[in-house]
Amino acid sequence: MQIVDAQIHTWGTGLPSNLSHWQVTKFSPEDAVALMDAGGVNAAVIHPPGWDPGSTDMAFNAVRDYPGRFAIMGSMPLEDPTTRARISGWRAQPGMLGLRYTFLHDPARQWLADGTIDWLWAEAEKADVPIAVLATDSLTGLAGIAARHPGLRLTIDHLGGRGGLTTLKDAAAMTHIPQLLALAKFPNVAVKATGAPGYSSEAYPFPAMHLYLRQVFDAFGPQRMFWGTDISKMPCSWRQCVTMFAEELPWLNDADKRLIMGDALCAWWGWNRAT
Repeated sequence: MQIVDAQIHTWGTGLPSNLSHWQVTKFSPEDAVALMDAGGVNAAVIHPPGWDPGSTDMAFNAVRDYPGRFAIMGSMPLEDPTTRARISGWRAQPGMLGLRYTFLHDPARQWLADGTIDWLWAEAEKADVPIAVLATDSLTGLAGIAARHPGLRLTIDHLGGRGGLTTLKDAAAMTHIPQLLALAKFPNVAVKATGAPGYSSEAYPFPAMHLYLRQVFDAFGPQRMFWGTDISKMPCSWRQCVTMFAEELPWLNDADKRLIMGDALCAWWGWNRAT
């Protein structure tokens, strides 16, 4: 079974602006590989963080230096008029799988709501570029986007929640779940089950999260539910993030685990790790 983490950040300078991340000035691909090896993780998708302007170059170097172990979900400024023209060639870059955006704050959140960035969805659909979004307050609005662009592969980050941008835990952090589950009717919407331990006030295996993971699984199925960690925010080891799914969720059979732990993500984002 290949184990592929749907989201990590790597950086080489600056402290993370999100205080829930490890407050260190460097977490390099080399650092990640050492922890991945210890945790039994075969590969990971790097989401270059905005606090390090060199993080995208670092991610491209990781793709080159560690074949098959890293890929990238990148971004381009939505306010830059050249971004639209660049989408068609986006996936031609080595290791680049798609685009990832955060819509938790204005103006980006408003742009999503009022149609300012409707061109993004249209161009990405046309170019077959997947998009991942952190958009807890906009889940209902994403339903309309998914319906209008059935060829666009959308992925909802962090179980639909705010990830480390909230101090809420357990049920208080999961009040958005009904809006997330409503998106399951669109076959072009998937969910990253990333960062589940970070939403829990409990110790491993974080039992309060199991109910919500089961709800997401029942709604989206194993082909549209992707394991991952956002490891630099996790209150536990990479290995425990793996075994939480691989050993502590008895309702997952072996076929489900193969999909959720890596195969489904690689298929959804078009990552052939052998090339």
